[in-house]
Amino acid sequence: MMDNRFATALVIACVLSLISTIYMAASIGTDFWYEYHNPAENISELGKIIVDEFISDDADEKTYTDALFRCNGTVGLWRRCITVPKNVHWYSPPENEMTTKCISFSLSDQFMEKYIEPGNHNSGTDLNRTYLWRLQFLLPFVSLGLMCFGALIGLCACACRSLYPAIATGVLHFLAGLCTLGLVGCYVAGIELLHQKLPLPDGVKGEFGWSFCLACVSAPLQFMAAALFIWAARTNRKEFTILKAYRVA
Repeated sequence: MMDNRFATALVIACVLSLISTIYMAASIGTDFWYEYHNPAENISELGKIIVDEFISDDADEKTYTDALFRCNGTVGLWRRCITVPKNVHWYSPPENEMTTKCISFSLSDQFMEKYIEPGNHNSGTDLNRTYLWRLQFLLPFVSLGLMCFGALIGLCACACRSLYPAIATGVLHFLAGLCTLGLVGCYVAGIELLHQKLPLPDGVKGEFGWSFCLACVSAPLQFMAAALFIWAARTNRKEFTILKAYRVA
């Protein structure tokens, strides 16, 4: 048997868990973690060169970051994008339409070493930026995995008609929240360290995008869901123990 209070807490926790999962999945799959705005730049003449360098398999960190600065770029966990004229020839008309060019980070890119001087392979490995980049790639998947595993335990709890497994679900959601919080911290630190190496040019503004905001919102939702799962399970267990002792007495 389950008190209405515990049932309500579980329903709210499940809804929060579902919303946080959707937010986390959406943030991983979109490219607006960080955005650059450069309204004054006119790249009609050099557009073809910039695009070729940006989409090249040999593009290093400095090359594609400079393109992001100049071409109103956006960066996600899996892709980087720039906005360029649709026709990037020297004779393109002034009213030329703009289009977005995106390149995905490969698995080798995700685990590639970062250098103390971006683009200079002889400058040595920047361990801080290297491990921050790797963590920001791994942590969101760990977070999603923990929440999915917690959902399976929750289904088992429903099948058993017991609240006891909800404690494990709450713990897993708490760990997922820590992973999401770590992801946000790693990404912010990585961006700040990159801009110390490659300062923003005059007139260029950078800001965190809505994909980053979704991850920021997902973390507290996971913590709230974890608190509700654990509270419902522990409180129901305590009351059941007291009721059983009363009946025995």
